[in-house]
Amino acid sequence: MKKVTKIAETANSKVKLKKVRVAAYCRVSTDSDAQLESLEAQKTHYENYITARDDWEFAGLYYDEGITGTKKDKRPELLRLVDDCKAGKIDFIVTKSISRFSRNTTDCLELVRNLLDLNIPIFFEKENINTGSMESELFLAILSGMAESESVSISENSKWSIQKRFENGTFKCSYPPYGYDWDGEQMVINPEQAAVVKEIFAALLSGKGTHAIADDLNRRGVSSKRGGRWTATTIRGMLSNEKYVGDCLFQKTYSDSQFVRHNNHGEQTQYMVTDHHEPIISREDFEAAKAFISQRASEKGVTKGTDKYQNRYAFSGKIICGECGDTFKRRIHSCTDHKYVAWCCNTHIKDKDGSLLFLRSRKLLVHRFQ
Repeated sequence: MKKVTKIAETANSKVKLKKVRVAAYCRVSTDSDAQLESLEAQKTHYENYITARDDWEFAGLYYDEGITGTKKDKRPELLRLVDDCKAGKIDFIVTKSISRFSRNTTDCLELVRNLLDLNIPIFFEKENINTGSMESELFLAILSGMAESESVSISENSKWSIQKRFENGTFKCSYPPYGYDWDGEQMVINPEQAAVVKEIFAALLSGKGTHAIADDLNRRGVSSKRGGRWTATTIRGMLSNEKYVGDCLFQKTYSDSQFVRHNNHGEQTQYMVTDHHEPIISREDFEAAKAFISQRASEKGVTKGTDKYQNRYAFSGKIICGECGDTFKRRIHSCTDHKYVAWCCNTHIKDKDGSLLFLRSRKLLVHRFQ
C-alpha cells in the first residue's frame, strides 16, 4: 500500500508575488486657481489610492498643468509617461477619466493600443474601464468620441464669448508685447522696455537693417521679452505691431476644427480698437517705419508670406550643415577692395564661439574612435 506523507507549510515556502508598478496620470486644462486645486486633489487621491494596495507599487505621478487634452504632442508629462512605459518602468496606469487622458478619439485609441502592445493596461476610474480586460474598443471609442464632442462644445462656447468681447471692445490683452506690462486690468508702459522700443524704431528710420538692430541688442546684452536672443524676425514683428501706437487688432489668429492655430489672413472677422491704451510710438513714426520696410521688400522683389519671401535665394533652406544639422544662410562679406557672397551655417553665425567648441569636441571624439 502506498504511503503518503504530508509536508507542513513553512513561512519560507511562500511565494513572494511581484508587485505591480502602477503610475497615475492627471491633467487640468487651465491655470486657474480652481483647476490647480483640482490637480492637487487628483495628485493626493492617486498617491493614496496606489499606496493603499499591498499588491501595487507606486511608480510615479505624471501631470500636465494648463494644457489642452486635444493634442497628445502638446503634453510633455503624458509623453514622458509613455517613454517610461517603453523603458519598462511601469506595469499599469490609472487615470480619472477618458476626458482627462485625451479629448481626441484618434489619440486616445492610438495611446491605448500602443500601451497594450507593451502589455500595459489603463484603468479609467470614472468609466470603470480596464483596457486590459476590454473585449472591444467600440465602447472606448464611443466614450472618447463623446469626450471629444464635449471639448468641441466647450471650445465653441469659449469662442462665442471671446467674439462678443471682441465686438464690444472689452477683451483684455493679458499678455502684452515687449514694452508693456499687465496690471490686472489694462496694459501699462514699462519705461525700461519702452526706451528699447523707441530705439528700435529710431534705428530703422535712420537706415539700419533689422538684422543689424538685433545684433546690436544682443551684443549689448539687452533682454528680450522671454529672456532669449533678439532676431530680425522679432524686430520686424515689433515694427508692424499696432499696439505700439495704442491700438489693438483682435483675432490675428484662429483655431480650426482640429484645434490647429493659424494666422488670420481674412478667413475670420477681425476687430480694430483704436486708442485702446497709452502709445509708445507716434503714428507718424509707425507709418514711416511700415513704408520703409515695404520699400526695402519692393526693392528686393519679395512679398511677405509668399514662397519667394521664405526662399528668396536659390539655395535658401537647401544647404544643411554636416556638423550640426542647421541650415545655411546667405551672407555678404566685405574685403578691402570688394564684396562677395558666402553661405554660412546659422548656428555658427548666432554663436561663433559655441559652434567652434562643438566642432572641436566632435573632431576630438571622432579621432578617439578612429
